Amino acid sequence: MRLATVLTPEGPRLHVRTRTGYVDAASATGDQRLCDVSAFLEGDGAFTELLTAAAAHAGREVATTEFGPAVPAPNRILCLGVNYAEHAAETQRARTTWPEVFVRGADTVAAPYGELVKPALSANFDYEGELGVVIGRGGRYIRAQDALSAVAGYVVVMDGTAREWQRAATQWTAGKNFDRTLPIGPEIVTADEVDVSDLELTTRLNGEVMQSARTSQMIFDVPRTIEFLSSFTTLRPGDVIATGTPGGVGFARRPPVWLQPGDVIEVTVEGVGRIENQVVAEDGDGSTAWPWNPPEVQVAGL
Repeated sequence: MRLATVLTPEGPRLHVRTRTGYVDAASATGDQRLCDVSAFLEGDGAFTELLTAAAAHAGREVATTEFGPAVPAPNRILCLGVNYAEHAAETQRARTTWPEVFVRGADTVAAPYGELVKPALSANFDYEGELGVVIGRGGRYIRAQDALSAVAGYVVVMDGTAREWQRAATQWTAGKNFDRTLPIGPEIVTADEVDVSDLELTTRLNGEVMQSARTSQMIFDVPRTIEFLSSFTTLRPGDVIATGTPGGVGFARRPPVWLQPGDVIEVTVEGVGRIENQVVAEDGDGSTAWPWNPPEVQVAGL
């Protein structure tokens, strides 16, 4: 199945993709709990049969502007850094033997075809195309061989990063948590529909390919990532895992390439989908008078 959150006059509502478009899940099934994707994620398969039947209904076309984030209010967004060897090399880091993990909050989420907000306090705003994993059943101490049973589905994500804020300290939280810098979508593609072990991932900036890799090039694949994360935290329905970005990011280029208002950034993951966002300037005080202004990024490295 492919599940989308569609913005309607009644608010964001869960929709199921059909052969002819999308159908409102709650209306098609008669179960009002399915007005929101959280019911599906928390249901541990309880709603699968209903939603499968709904996918056979006649649907309507949905404009790109109607798509909300596929996971509108994630419980947490757990992210891997430097999870592709090529990206590690361009950051002048050795191939990692221990996962680099940081956390994003729900306010960073953005729509898959909506505006990507360039922080007023960042001149070094960068792109990172990634595969996202949406947790369903979840759990603790999940072995890699059992990990896919914890997964509800997959999404495309674009991890917009304020590099100077990321590099100003040893922790990455600030540079990764500006509001509306993480588009998620366009759909949750359920785990039974796609094998993510070897998919093509492409990032384009204004039509030019900037990143091109395969998910098989991850240092830690999805099962190992889930095994690692569940070592120290209970994975819960609605958690999203961003699995890391391949080489080709903006700060590692000569000269660096930073996202600017008006730019269009597009991320495609084979079999999962494509998101496309136009960069806009944040309304806010980004002047040098603001008391917190880290130095701009000058060279490659994190």
